[in-house]
Amino acid sequence: MRANRPGNTENISVSMPAELVSELRSRAGRRGLSGYITEAVRHQLAMDGLAEIVAAHEEEQGALTEQEIEAARRELFGEEDARDAGRGAA
Repeated sequence: MRANRPGNTENISVSMPAELVSELRSRAGRRGLSGYITEAVRHQLAMDGLAEIVAAHEEEQGALTEQEIEAARRELFGEEDARDAGRGAA
């Protein structure tokens, strides 16, 4: 285990389409495949958690309003990034 990996790690095997692996290898860079995939999974878990929060809110309170969505964007991304996110910018 490398010193820059805090905590315990576990080796797993993941199957994915060859073209995706090729793209992954070209983008992983110095992070390496494990680092890149770890960050991607962390990001997805965070997005899943946000989706669960929104779903619970909407179940109790009804659909989010545009104002609530914009306020959340500002809170998460700041003013400039919120405007870009609203336009679908990456």
